[in-house]
Amino acid sequence: MRYKVNEIQISYKGQIRSPFWQIIGCSKDAANILYEQWNKNTIAVQECFKVVLLNNSNKVKGIYNLSQGGITGTLVDLRILFAVALKSLSVAIILSHNHPSGKLKASEADIQLTNKIKKAAELLDIKVLDHLIIAPDGGYLSFSDNGLI
Repeated sequence: MRYKVNEIQISYKGQIRSPFWQIIGCSKDAANILYEQWNKNTIAVQECFKVVLLNNSNKVKGIYNLSQGGITGTLVDLRILFAVALKSLSVAIILSHNHPSGKLKASEADIQLTNKIKKAAELLDIKVLDHLIIAPDGGYLSFSDNGLI
């Protein structure tokens, strides 16, 4: 008897060669790159969660739009987050989401989610360097800079 199963392939295709990847040296670098990539037509309308994928030199391999939600929240599926991080062979990540209201204050839910992701990342030897909340005007809150991570 022969069993039939699906074949799984995992690949990562980078269009930009690594010498040209942006380097993240501080939270402002990450916030600037994220804000530049954010859709300005929706940043003040609905919450999105994005993950910055980094190599071991803190160079940006890419930004993944993990989820898009409503006015006051969005769901984060850790399995998808880590599937993307592992598929891209990232060794560090920066978490980010926007607050359409412009309020740069982390909620208890934001802090709990960050801690949950950080704990899971440790098992996979992936560093969570920061979690940024991005405002529609380009302002940001860094969990790392404010001792929240």
